[in-house]
Amino acid sequence: MHIILHEPEIPQNTGNIGRTCVATGTDLHLIKPMGFSIEEKWVRRSGLDYWPRLKVRTWQNFDEFRAQNPSAVIWYLTTKAHQCYTDVQFGEDDYLMFGKESAGIPEEILVEDEAHCIRIPMLGDTRSLNLSNSVAVVLYEALRQQSFAGLNRNGELHRLHWKV
Repeated sequence: MHIILHEPEIPQNTGNIGRTCVATGTDLHLIKPMGFSIEEKWVRRSGLDYWPRLKVRTWQNFDEFRAQNPSAVIWYLTTKAHQCYTDVQFGEDDYLMFGKESAGIPEEILVEDEAHCIRIPMLGDTRSLNLSNSVAVVLYEALRQQSFAGLNRNGELHRLHWKV
């Protein structure tokens, strides 16, 4: 799976998303301009010691990303979509794209592919969820559909053992 953040503004969100990407083996794509540098301490602090293990790539703009990834299947997360993220089937190499915190994905991008625009349901007077929470919700649904392939599904205690 791949996560695309289109013009992210808040470094802590990107750091948290980076940590989620490392935990799930997901690549992170950052579309410029960004409201911060990925070298900033806030990004690294949120990603903790996971940041060096993150597969991250930055792009000058969305056009550059599309030119280099012409066959990418992109799901656009937007509060303006008609279909819910649980109503679609995700492929193992699909891209989940999220817009900047203050404005979302530009409508000029959304109108080009309405069939791949999806939303997270919420009460009508709620503007949006936190970006890192939204990424986690949709990414884990996509991974669930793939039977969590490659992820550890069994947990162990640190000092004690589970009773059998």
